[in-house]
Amino acid sequence: MPISIATVDGGRTSVDESALDQFAASIRGELLKPGDSRYSEKPVYNAMHDRRPALIVRCTGTADVVDAIKFARQHSLLLAVRGGGHSVAGHSTCDNGIVIDLTRMRGVEVDPESRIARVQGGALWGDLDRETQAFGLVVPGGVVSETGVAGLTLGGGEGWVRRKYGLTIDSLLSARVVCADGSVRTASAKSEEDLFWALRGGGGNFGIVTSFEFRAHPLGPIVAFAGVFYRAADAAKILPRWRDYCLDAPDEVTSVAVAITMPAAPTLPPPIHNQACLVIGGVYVGEAEQGMKVMQPLRELGTPLADISQPMPFRAVQTAFDPLFPMGKLQSYWKAQNLASLPDRAIEIIAARANQRPAPVTLVVTFQMGGAINRVAATDTAYAERSALWMSSIDGNWENPADNAKNIAWVRESFNQIAPYSTGTTYTNFTGQADESAVALASTAYGANMARLSMIKAKYDPDNFFRLNANVAPAATARV
Repeated sequence: MPISIATVDGGRTSVDESALDQFAASIRGELLKPGDSRYSEKPVYNAMHDRRPALIVRCTGTADVVDAIKFARQHSLLLAVRGGGHSVAGHSTCDNGIVIDLTRMRGVEVDPESRIARVQGGALWGDLDRETQAFGLVVPGGVVSETGVAGLTLGGGEGWVRRKYGLTIDSLLSARVVCADGSVRTASAKSEEDLFWALRGGGGNFGIVTSFEFRAHPLGPIVAFAGVFYRAADAAKILPRWRDYCLDAPDEVTSVAVAITMPAAPTLPPPIHNQACLVIGGVYVGEAEQGMKVMQPLRELGTPLADISQPMPFRAVQTAFDPLFPMGKLQSYWKAQNLASLPDRAIEIIAARANQRPAPVTLVVTFQMGGAINRVAATDTAYAERSALWMSSIDGNWENPADNAKNIAWVRESFNQIAPYSTGTTYTNFTGQADESAVALASTAYGANMARLSMIKAKYDPDNFFRLNANVAPAATARV
């Protein structure tokens, strides 16, 4: 009996069982349909996008991805790609289409002599940290260990060592890519240079990356960590002092200020249970004892409710935020923007919004940027924002779908209040998608790089087959 599947142009098509059986027999992985026992075993992060694809192809390697793309193209199927499934905007899945799922492709290999890490496209950041930290190395990555390496990297990638070692893409050496025509290409500084440029921040527009090669850097395994919990009510006093510290801090320090209501978890100090807090976090790249001295001022910005600052394994730092982002449990809508500076008036707005959050796990986050990030030219990678010293992210997270409208409205209002201090650019990895245009999102992320991205898109994906992303439309004049 034929099954009805969504097509890339918004229509429907029928695919008969014999074609599905033939495709399933050609791959080493699994072809799953609704009703199969393993169909729902890997939820996506954002419960707002709990969608029902008609088919899931759980690939085991590059060859499976090639066959899946060719099958999807043959039938013009709507296609989504899942790496870690942590896309806030819901790009990891789709309704009634086909999902190419890389979650069985999680291999990591580290060469400690050359300091090179090779990572499959379905690996999570915790998989990579596990292997690199065994050799006292790190690839600059995210702050949640369950985030997929692929999605975070292709969007730029910012984490706890960004000011010393830059964004994730700044350590990317090469990528194996399955393109829209099913061809397999290796993109690097010496091969498919235009594709390599586009992958470094251009998202999933240009193909499916089945493996990455990264430069790794010295770190840990023990690092100096600052984790100080101040009252959110004191944010208007704490944040200016934090800003002033950050402006003079060396590149070895990367810090963040997060407003959140802490849960009453047994692993957390009792004084912060169910308390609205401003968490000041920091990591130092270098000798741990020296780092604790350098970051001591972060512990003296006011009167803390609790202070868990100490030297600790970097992997423990990387997993500290994991409980706040459970897979498939929360409705999430985020909006981020980059700030050239952090004047007192901007801080007043951020502090006020921090104390007006509509849900306990909604976050008002200010990231310290700068350092190595800013030493890359805006046109050297597709990721175009290389001047900002700060990033503001309003991370709306709540449980009840009935509260979606009011929470989305609150996030947008917060974003709009901070926008006068923005550089006009956003960060696609921290952006939810309710009714925004994916093309408009891309234009605010890529700025002057958009025209070049459109030309490269036309070369590698002239039909815009990969469109469930911060979409770059192919330039009509460049299509071949």
